[in-house]
Amino acid sequence: MSQPENPIEDFRQAVAATLRALGHAPDIDVAYTADKPSCFGDQARVPQPGRALPAEQVAEVRGWADSFALRRRHHDAKLHGLDQPEAGVARDIWNAVEQARIEALGSSEMLGVAKNLDRMTEMRVRADPIVRARSADEVPLATALGLLVRERLTGAPIPSAAENAVDLVRGDLEAKAGGHLDDLVDTQGDQAAFAQVMRRVLSDLGLGVDPDADPEEGEESDEQEDENQPGEEGEEAEQDAGGQDQSTETRPEESSDDPESSEQRDVEMDTDMVSEAEMGEDGQEGMSPWRPNLPMSDLPSNFDYTAYTTANDEVVGAEDLCDAEELTRLRGYLDQQLIPLQSAVTKLANRLQRRLMAQQNRSWDFDQEEGLLDAARLVRIVTNPAYALSYKVERDTQFRDTVVTLLIDNSGSMRGRPISIAAICADILARTLERCAVKTEILGFTTRAWKGGQSREKWLADGRPAKPGRLNDLRHIVYKQADAPWRRARKNLGLMMREGLLKENIDGEALLWAHDRLMARREDRRILMVISDGAPVDDSTLSVNSGNYLERHLRQVIKVIENRSPVELIAIGIGHDVTRYYAKAVTIMDAEQLGGTIIDQLANLFETEGKTAGRGRR
Repeated sequence: MSQPENPIEDFRQAVAATLRALGHAPDIDVAYTADKPSCFGDQARVPQPGRALPAEQVAEVRGWADSFALRRRHHDAKLHGLDQPEAGVARDIWNAVEQARIEALGSSEMLGVAKNLDRMTEMRVRADPIVRARSADEVPLATALGLLVRERLTGAPIPSAAENAVDLVRGDLEAKAGGHLDDLVDTQGDQAAFAQVMRRVLSDLGLGVDPDADPEEGEESDEQEDENQPGEEGEEAEQDAGGQDQSTETRPEESSDDPESSEQRDVEMDTDMVSEAEMGEDGQEGMSPWRPNLPMSDLPSNFDYTAYTTANDEVVGAEDLCDAEELTRLRGYLDQQLIPLQSAVTKLANRLQRRLMAQQNRSWDFDQEEGLLDAARLVRIVTNPAYALSYKVERDTQFRDTVVTLLIDNSGSMRGRPISIAAICADILARTLERCAVKTEILGFTTRAWKGGQSREKWLADGRPAKPGRLNDLRHIVYKQADAPWRRARKNLGLMMREGLLKENIDGEALLWAHDRLMARREDRRILMVISDGAPVDDSTLSVNSGNYLERHLRQVIKVIENRSPVELIAIGIGHDVTRYYAKAVTIMDAEQLGGTIIDQLANLFETEGKTAGRGRR
């Protein structure tokens, strides 16, 4: 008997086969989602079409798959990161224009691909803040310039939803950079040459350094700045990173070679000055009192970060976001993900436990009247029976009462393998540290909506006031409280597997929230570990504020915590260089490395602490 036809399954297999063939990527897997499409590593997620396979939805799905395939085929991430600008408007433009180049190459080769990409671009634009722009100041430059470059490279018109907004800035952009924008057409087949022209476009727009400037003069200037700011320790030095298109798949990895903008540098210098001014009179760190649970209004005066409204923000327990039955199902799915990694994570957990337990019990008191028989002294008893038996007693070293908070980025770009491994590692870590009498708290952060929620609706109703600050509703999730035993919280970690949970990320406020929870604890030692795969991104906020608004706030928060707080802060970046933000940080390029990295970083922290404790000697 022949099998019944299944059009949906046939369509899925055709999309996956086409993506692998077009992208020269035989190992890539294709999944379907109702959320934002993304591509991370060998996992691509495209929109889920309706059961009837409407023609428009089919074209959109094919467009996303073709876009991901063309990126694998025509994009060199290392080359892209060499000249990548600092995070902000300049980098958003850099990524959007590179995506336009990639898609233009596919459109010129295949008419069907061009039609699919047109449909996908139209749907992508509809969800972009550009459709809500009513003045030139409200137009996201990255989206507008990406569409203008696409128009030049392919001849395709601007999507109707964005046409009016692009027209608001078209004249200004072409007056400033029109000549170099035309040069992009001749270099679209050469990524390196294309990047060189884009540097000139950014320079024309006042967003980048002149590529023809004397590099030696720039280096000399940088060296002089470093001498004037010895405390920075090269935090703003050159970094190597690969890029991802922020407007489509994942947030960009941190860059690279261009020096930091003067505005950003001034903000950091101000933060340092505040930190030093609030130390004790003798200038020693730790002399100034730290007030826990600081609201935003109590932060240093140079923090120009605000939230338009906090009425819709929420701090919620994982168990309150879905019912017990669904949590059980999601936990079961997470356990399935754990099976292939069971052997590796068990070894990692046992290694961490041995290292922690060894530090907690290292020294001995000898020549005791009772305890464990001291085998080393048996020789003298054999040679001279007059000697009495000698015993030893194990003595606990000074292992400070400790609490560890794991703060996990729950943004959309973590979807797939990264969030699965983050949840698995959090689970193993909580279990292991609990055995070692170390309290563990697991937190997550995201937003309640894509591209603004009720906060943005209120702002629109209020007449769109200028510089409104953060324009989205925060969602901070408590997966496990520090005092809760692991067995009670284990189901909650399955929530990270839930479709629709992961949205956008506002790191600065999440960091403050996790830090303030730690400061309310009684433990002697507090450790905060942040796991993230990108810079802060919230389209609604960034569309009406400066391009580095969220990143600047994150930097300020990190500076205050590292300089004034007893909390030990460490970060792990997944495919994203976090060393330029955090003093203690490590970057991994593959989510599979996360478990070992977490264990190693924590073990190093505890070993550093353990070296200061005394040891018993004979």
